Amino acid sequence: MAADLAVLDVRLGVDAGVEQHADRREAVRAGKVDFDLGHGGLGWAAVSANAPMLRLAPALVVLVLLASGCTATRPAAVAGPPWPVPRADAALQARLDALADGFDGVVGVYLRHLPTGREATLRPDDLFPTASIVKVPILVGVFEQIEAGTLALDTELTFRDSLRYGEDSGELFAQLRDSSTVYLHSAVEQMLAASDNTASLWLQGMVTGEAINAWLAAEGFEGTRVNSRTAGRRGDWERYGWGQTTPREMAELVRRIVDGEAVSPAADLEMHRLLTRTHYDDEAIAALPPSVQVASKQGAVSQSRSEVAYVHAPSGPYLLMVVTKEQADTRYAPDNAGYDLIRAVSRLAWETFELGADWTPPPGSERFRF
Repeated sequence: MAADLAVLDVRLGVDAGVEQHADRREAVRAGKVDFDLGHGGLGWAAVSANAPMLRLAPALVVLVLLASGCTATRPAAVAGPPWPVPRADAALQARLDALADGFDGVVGVYLRHLPTGREATLRPDDLFPTASIVKVPILVGVFEQIEAGTLALDTELTFRDSLRYGEDSGELFAQLRDSSTVYLHSAVEQMLAASDNTASLWLQGMVTGEAINAWLAAEGFEGTRVNSRTAGRRGDWERYGWGQTTPREMAELVRRIVDGEAVSPAADLEMHRLLTRTHYDDEAIAALPPSVQVASKQGAVSQSRSEVAYVHAPSGPYLLMVVTKEQADTRYAPDNAGYDLIRAVSRLAWETFELGADWTPPPGSERFRF
């Protein structure tokens, strides 16, 4: 064999609305940093190719075969960006309209198959609450500063009790003790994978809502903004909560991250990886085969449920953003009407764009939602 050792690098992450905050920011590139704002795993495994009777996982078999010179014919790659101009898909639109008909609340949807431009929408440019999807713009704000050199993923941070949000939430960062030290990358991972609100507010405080909003405005996002703990946004916070967006804009923001058009190709690559590690796979992702990679973020607060996703489907990637507001069902339960709608729209997109792919969740899958 050309190589007798295969090393796998595995990054592990764990995923979870929020109000009021004074403006303040400290950022230090290196060394120990004490962030007291007053407002609110890595692992590896080595496998020897010479080990007797070694059972290899399918992905590892591929690595070993490639190392030994065994190759297979690769399928033709789907063309990448720039993607075709979006065009309305009348049949898909009719099915989407039927799904939303009768929903007790206001629905926003953006669906777009990137290689063909096929598109269907509902209120694509109306403003909706982001709930925890606001953590995508916060992520971009953090990586903007990492790119600029004012922050680093290995910066060590010191937690203060004043940073805690929702002590009884069960979220990891809310359980930290005063003076605990953590790395910046741990806060980022918890913000996305577990949707940890304490970690998210801590990160927002470091980069500021004002800076995030300035970036969004400069990049042409007219409706997407951070409201909570951000100067001049009180009225918007009272109406929309932590953040606000439109279905089209949030889908476009995630598309730019995945396609390497947000901060920088290198920064976007890591953000893309982070967005594929969500803990919450029981909504849009539940309608997809587990073999399909999805970069996504979910949101839920009071009368709103939402999810944005970039789905790496076999026939080519597609964008999905589903968001509600003023919905009658406010239960935090797996069968909330908003969650059911997200799953239904996700299923519709999969069936439409992946003709012939007859995968469906096995009977009883709903018992394992949380």
